[in-house]
Amino acid sequence: MINADEIRELLKQVKYPGFSRDIVSFGLVKTVEVTSGDVTVRIEVATKDAQIPQTIFKNVHGILERIEGIDHVKVDIEVKDAPEAAGGAIGKSSIPGVKRIIAVASGKGGVGKSTVAANLAVALAVSGLKVGLCDCDLYGPSVAQMFGTNERPNANEHDEIIPIEAHGLKLMSMGFLLEDKSPVIVRGPMATRYTQQFLRQVAWGELDVLVLDLPPGTGDIQLTIVQTVAVDGAVIVTTPQEVALIDARKAVAMFAKVNVPILGLIENMAWFEGDDGKKYHIFGEGGGVREAEGMNVPLLAQIPIDLPTGRCGDEGRPVALLSPAQNKVSAAFHAMVAELNI
Repeated sequence: MINADEIRELLKQVKYPGFSRDIVSFGLVKTVEVTSGDVTVRIEVATKDAQIPQTIFKNVHGILERIEGIDHVKVDIEVKDAPEAAGGAIGKSSIPGVKRIIAVASGKGGVGKSTVAANLAVALAVSGLKVGLCDCDLYGPSVAQMFGTNERPNANEHDEIIPIEAHGLKLMSMGFLLEDKSPVIVRGPMATRYTQQFLRQVAWGELDVLVLDLPPGTGDIQLTIVQTVAVDGAVIVTTPQEVALIDARKAVAMFAKVNVPILGLIENMAWFEGDDGKKYHIFGEGGGVREAEGMNVPLLAQIPIDLPTGRCGDEGRPVALLSPAQNKVSAAFHAMVAELNI
């Protein structure tokens, strides 16, 4: 007779609508009960989109009802409205015209999160999507440098900031508002206000994806973001070493508390490949792989240390603009887009 563990394995075939990940790995399946040939599945979904629970309900029935030994299937779905003050949700974006919002985060600085965010956004755009990139790191903005522009944004007739456009993306960053050597000296309330303005008062227009480059850590700005907009998912960036993984776990825990699903983990600076073709694991080996397995989330990519990647960023042309055949890092970012299936 079929048991609850086997039912959970079957439910891994049910993808969350619009994503490549399944409802089990997203943690939506709360209980599975099997009594003789009767199966009861209890699912919790936090969303404002009525189509999402309906699609999940239909697909769960479609998977289980065709299995021999199951006589009756009952699917109980509890739909929790995404609380505005409690955090993000899987579902509709609260930014008009933006279909999906993806946050790129890390628990600590120095792991290459902004480089990952910039190149992921470029790879998404190259795949044919309309993409925006919002640099939410107020104290260390880097998007202006990495995209090779020092333009100053203007405002439209509605007093909305018009984002800067470069390499086919719409961009917003504190770096566009400051001189090169000007520091950002703002305390908590003002930082919160700037962050909300970047999200609410920028004329993003019609976008398939808005990528948010979050500052490191789990402080005011991160909480402001998940309280201001419905974030569809987060990508966590780490290096292989334990000191980075410790903080990556904190970032994952923060998103769990505000109902933002983790789309996957990226192990950056995974190795350096010498002219001899040998891989040198400068920051340790396999930490990201083990962590992804422990978190039960996909390992989206292992990004090596690569001299052209740094040079391209300094020159204002993210490496993902190169053909995947030309550069291994570019290839990794384009493969990541296919893995995310946005």
